[in-house]
Amino acid sequence: MNNKFFIFGSTVLIVLLLFLLVRIPVINVSYDDGGFQLTEDSFEIYWIHSVEKEPWLETYEKKGDRLILAKTRFKTFGAGTPSDGEIIPSNDGFVHMKIDREVEGVELIVSKNVETTLITESREYHLFELVEDYENVSIRINKLPLWQYLRGEIS
Repeated sequence: MNNKFFIFGSTVLIVLLLFLLVRIPVINVSYDDGGFQLTEDSFEIYWIHSVEKEPWLETYEKKGDRLILAKTRFKTFGAGTPSDGEIIPSNDGFVHMKIDREVEGVELIVSKNVETTLITESREYHLFELVEDYENVSIRINKLPLWQYLRGEIS
């Protein structure tokens, strides 16, 4: 009987330690009044360039606990255009550029004027409707304890 109790107790202790110590990297989107975590490992940020007045998209990917700016798409070269990426041929009217640069996070100043939108495979988040004009939205990889991850909590 004592052997079964020991095995059961040890199993419970191991599960508890896993829930407390194992940390899962997740993409968190946060702003003044709240936030959410993405279930996908990639997302795009869409906006209308303030000078060029053309759509601009950046694709980000989570690789482990790192956030990578994978590529960007834009209509015309102009203010703020990256110059160190590899141009990828396309026929859709956009310039596609491979960037593959690790970033600590993404800080956005959201505006209705530029229609700041976060796009995942399953959903579009119209950030310009979620937050006040010119409010900051931060996108980062956070490591959540397993129990928070399973509950869907943001830290």
